[in-house]
Amino acid sequence: MPITANYPNRKTWIETPSNTDFPIQNIPFGVFLTRDDIITIGTRIGDTAIDLGALHQLGYFEGIPLTDDIFLQDSLNDFISDGKKTWRLVRNRIADIFDTENKALKNNKEHRKIVLFTLDEIEMQLPVNVGDYTDFYSSIEHATNVGTMFRGKENALMPNWLHLPVGYHGRSSSIIPSGIPIHRPQGQKLTNGATEPIFGPSRLVDFELEMAFITTDANQLGEPIPIEEAEDYIFGLVLFNDWSARDIQKWEYVPLGPFLGKNFASSISPWIVTLDALEPFRTNGPKPLKKQLPYLQYEGKKSFDIHLEVAIQPEKEEETVICKSNFKHMYWNMAQQLTHHTVNGCPVNSGDMMGSGTLSGPTKDSYGSMLELSWRGEKPVQLNSGGSRKFIEDNDTVIMRGYCEKDDVRIGFGEVSTKLLPVFKK
Repeated sequence: MPITANYPNRKTWIETPSNTDFPIQNIPFGVFLTRDDIITIGTRIGDTAIDLGALHQLGYFEGIPLTDDIFLQDSLNDFISDGKKTWRLVRNRIADIFDTENKALKNNKEHRKIVLFTLDEIEMQLPVNVGDYTDFYSSIEHATNVGTMFRGKENALMPNWLHLPVGYHGRSSSIIPSGIPIHRPQGQKLTNGATEPIFGPSRLVDFELEMAFITTDANQLGEPIPIEEAEDYIFGLVLFNDWSARDIQKWEYVPLGPFLGKNFASSISPWIVTLDALEPFRTNGPKPLKKQLPYLQYEGKKSFDIHLEVAIQPEKEEETVICKSNFKHMYWNMAQQLTHHTVNGCPVNSGDMMGSGTLSGPTKDSYGSMLELSWRGEKPVQLNSGGSRKFIEDNDTVIMRGYCEKDDVRIGFGEVSTKLLPVFKK
């Protein structure tokens, strides 16, 4: 089935800013609270939010096999469960409805009142109920940088790293949408030179520039997903700030890996951009440095050219862009990650979220964490408003943005913005 929603010459009758992340070729999916305090599933074109529940009730999806309540829910999980054919039919239909040549909704003032919202009339919610969350460690630049800091250049990569996508299971209960502030975490730390830990606030709170993909129901218990089918089970992607408390993490992670240093918060952008929308931006990823086992070998372009940036904005001051990276730097791609995740028969469900791991690039200005940008605090990052940062300070806001651009079409993710507040006090 062709992806007609992606036609680069398609125009919309909705007024849109010239350099929007959300042209008619994007059509992301999200969940929002309307001006009438109703939660609905929706999409976005330019700066206009579209109530898909109302659009469905008014008959605009006639001919597509959808349940009556598919968009009248507080999460996208059921819609995602319907599978790739349904996602594509719905995106194509939305593109047709809002095409400049289609007058059906354009000329129906009463329907437009019900369906369309300005962004200040809605409140974005978490788009999916995340049942399980997995975080990978798939940027070779990031893994090499961190390994070099703590083990030296000769032992930067662990022996397994070039053979499999390293990952761990995180905490889904602390995944939050953009705009929700978080508090500085507390935990055990081992101060320099000490042999016994102390308890207190983390002094080394950090962001991690990541993206995360959302899956549909993929397999039964015991059933692996072959790599050539993996992308059929990926609904779309979001920007992902996987917050870290480096001092807590350093003390606790041996022998079982991240725990309190990672599970206090992870922030995502609220609009899920579909894999279909990203299709024109496919590109090659890094070439394997070692021959990979047959189940991880693939054909074709499995990465995407997504420009990424991170900014820090101190309270009441201007922001400073401190990192510019790209999703294509990821050594282990999404198809490999999902295939490896299920090769042992682990079942994957609708709404599961899988983080890429920190997306660092090859240059110092493309490092995807403060740990790398400040090199463990040895090289503070300068801010435009004066001062510097080794790690994230109280009342700083971290902003991540991402977009693709090709042939005058820009497909973006908006942003994920999160403020770090002081330690929680009752």
